[in-house]
Amino acid sequence: MSNQASQQTLSLSEALQRAHAHWNAGQADQAEQYCQRVLAAWPGQADALHLLGLMAHSYGNLDLAIAHLRQACMAPRAPAVYSSNLAEMLRQKGLLAEAEEAGRRSVAMDPSHAPAWNNLGIVLQEAGKFEESRVCLERAVALKADWSEAWNNLANTSRRLGRLDLAESHYRQALALNPEAAEVHSNLAFLLSTQGRADEAEALARRAIDLNPQLADAYLNLADVEMSRRRYPSVLRVLDMLRAFAPQHPGGLIAYAKALAHVGRSEEALVFARQAVALTPQNADAHHTLAIVLQTHGHTDEALAAYGQAAQLPGTVAEEAMHGRALLLLEAGRKDEAMAAFDQALQTFPDSALLLAGRANARTFRAGDADFAVLEAFVAEEGRRAQPERISVHFALGKAYLDVNDPVRAFHHLERGNRMKRSGFAYDAAAMGEWMARVAAAFPADLLARLKGAGAQSDMPVFVIGMPRSGTTLIEQILSSHSQVTGAGELSALRHVVEARGAFPEFVGKLDAEAVADLGRDYLRRTAPLANGRRYLVDKMPSNFVYAGLIALALPGARIVHARRDAADTCLSCYTKLFSGDQLFAYDQTELGQFYGDYARLMAHWRAILPADRFIEVDYEAVVDDLEGEARRLVDFLGLPWDDACLRFYENRRVVRTASVNQVRQPIYRSSKGRWREHADHIGELLAALGIAP
Repeated sequence: MSNQASQQTLSLSEALQRAHAHWNAGQADQAEQYCQRVLAAWPGQADALHLLGLMAHSYGNLDLAIAHLRQACMAPRAPAVYSSNLAEMLRQKGLLAEAEEAGRRSVAMDPSHAPAWNNLGIVLQEAGKFEESRVCLERAVALKADWSEAWNNLANTSRRLGRLDLAESHYRQALALNPEAAEVHSNLAFLLSTQGRADEAEALARRAIDLNPQLADAYLNLADVEMSRRRYPSVLRVLDMLRAFAPQHPGGLIAYAKALAHVGRSEEALVFARQAVALTPQNADAHHTLAIVLQTHGHTDEALAAYGQAAQLPGTVAEEAMHGRALLLLEAGRKDEAMAAFDQALQTFPDSALLLAGRANARTFRAGDADFAVLEAFVAEEGRRAQPERISVHFALGKAYLDVNDPVRAFHHLERGNRMKRSGFAYDAAAMGEWMARVAAAFPADLLARLKGAGAQSDMPVFVIGMPRSGTTLIEQILSSHSQVTGAGELSALRHVVEARGAFPEFVGKLDAEAVADLGRDYLRRTAPLANGRRYLVDKMPSNFVYAGLIALALPGARIVHARRDAADTCLSCYTKLFSGDQLFAYDQTELGQFYGDYARLMAHWRAILPADRFIEVDYEAVVDDLEGEARRLVDFLGLPWDDACLRFYENRRVVRTASVNQVRQPIYRSSKGRWREHADHIGELLAALGIAP
């Protein structure tokens, strides 16, 4: 080599040393100048490109950082760490396939480099390749046992594999090595939340925020904890705190969309969900959230496409997305496609509680069914399984054993599932009864007389009210089969209209004519577009029975249909269902019976004061015995001409979002009448609360 070449090499070496020195001293401009001098003399010099990539990354320019690292890794003798760092940056960008390639190249070049195994493990984790991720991360902690970050990542993968016992152990090992690790506190909070340990989870999430007030995941995990407790205002406050410093954080946008959808602010939820997809089009969770929100809007085809996109993208929501798509197909009456979708999803996720329970609830079991053993094995692994998963499988087994007429095993699982579900929230049955009594007292007959006709003038709304599982879905399906009626399902619009006015029923005494008219107009603004140009819109939210008096004031033209069913049959059906909504009264037999009694007393009050031309009661048993007679009575109540399609309600292809989705796709059957007598030995507490002798 010539002296000139040696001097040039020495010069480049010195320039790189000075670049690193300036960067380490926080002097970014000088560091960049030296890197550019190196590249001017030696285009493509890997070390300078690598340092420029790290600098770009630290300043938030991820695209530029990746461009520099890609070029650096093309050098023949580029060290393994360059490919490892590239893998991490590509992961952050969501380019998981290329990230995996870079990560595998790095560990092949230097199998003793723990950070390379760690980075590859995270990439594989986000790609949903959890078993491969576990192998990589176990290699990382074997090479560097005192590395808290690697233990935390291994815990994350263990959680995704369903090894919750190992996950908690690994998180605690990470905290033992670094008690100030905010991310580990946050992740352990999420794990404990899934196990129903909300108090511990909240403390850990808040500790994570104290340690790092800008750790986005800590806010998201705290919001999850509050969501599990049904503290929805707190959920939104936590997410507002996150948005204050990270308004474009994809996870924050996704969480906000979910929270808004849950509290009925679906239009706002759709805006946030679309924004999340626009910002991160390769983000599976964003597409999954968009699918959920679209589903609530009734955009079935677009929702199915979004579920499909979420299932195909790399990430951790494929299982949920496949379940959501199968369930939506079922709700749309496309049962064969739905069952095929469940089977296809279980080929990918054979150990999924979500899918196993979903498929179990969608079909009828027969003796010797292979799924019994699969489901039983699942709930036997208590230490490994998250509590919500075990709850759903216990309910699925209860339903399955009822299918094969084995009530002993059925109620063993139903009782366990109900107890576990009930342990996860606070509910005061006595306070509920007192509240319903106050509702009745707030609506004396003279109030309705004084404000008669003052509300918004529209006869479009038809409210179907009653207890859950009392036949509300059947009535809606009969009515919505008429050519002039749209069934909108269980709308939360009225509840949100009421809650916006303050504490109910306390504000009722202050209502005047303008206030009740404004309340009615608010409801109509939220729901009129859903009628799709038809004369009537059916709002089948059973719990609207508490607002029946308010409906009569605010919407004097509205019709109210009260669905009734035998008390014991109604409550038994509630007890055997895991509801998706907040039916907090349903998971304890005594509380369930007490709630029914409170409901019956409130309905007796409405029966006495509501105008007869706007209020009708339909007994489920009467519909079963005389479908045509009761269907004609309902159609007459709406003042419509008869439509034979009302007798073929089971052919109606509209989307049905309810626990009764399977029943309304079948003709009337009588087996559910008096069903409670077969199971009286298992529902003694319920019967006692209802005042029924076994």
